[in-house]
Amino acid sequence: MSLRKLTFVTGNKNKLREMQRLLSGIVDLQNTPADLEEIQGTTQEVAIAKCRQAAVLIGGPVITEDVGLGFNAMNGLPGAYIKWFLAELKPEGLYKMLGGFEDKSGFAICTIAYCAGPGHEPILFEGIHHGTIVPPRGPPVFGWNPIFQPAGHSETYAEMSDELKNECSHRFLAVEKLKAFLSELQQAE
Repeated sequence: MSLRKLTFVTGNKNKLREMQRLLSGIVDLQNTPADLEEIQGTTQEVAIAKCRQAAVLIGGPVITEDVGLGFNAMNGLPGAYIKWFLAELKPEGLYKMLGGFEDKSGFAICTIAYCAGPGHEPILFEGIHHGTIVPPRGPPVFGWNPIFQPAGHSETYAEMSDELKNECSHRFLAVEKLKAFLSELQQAE
């Protein structure tokens, strides 16, 4: 049986690499890098809007993703706006944002949107991993990974091996839900 083709619309090579690892053997994951309009809103609202655009662009089944990093002391901010905060402040500046707060807890959230094609409503799959915002540790290769230490671990995402991160991350949790959905979809066909 051949694998179902699915296009992941992203220009982020690190996200693509992780998704390829997580979905290996489940789907034939294609990639189309595209600069999709990113609306202001929650990770859910952003993922849905991007997925609708991507479905029209591709003309078939697509997935998009939006991630956020929330600081509990700031009621979940920067959240979906983490990309813009990171671009301006870098990981060290993000950590310093919590300088005046005792509460350094936070959460990483990944919202994956799947759409069967143009005119179909996107379906969301979400993973949330709680943890602590720490001074940057580990290689600064992938976004805010150096400052997020997931609960139950002594390493930041940046310090973890790819294998360990892909077994516990917010993206992993969302992909597990997507995989269950794709399995049900395949069984229904």
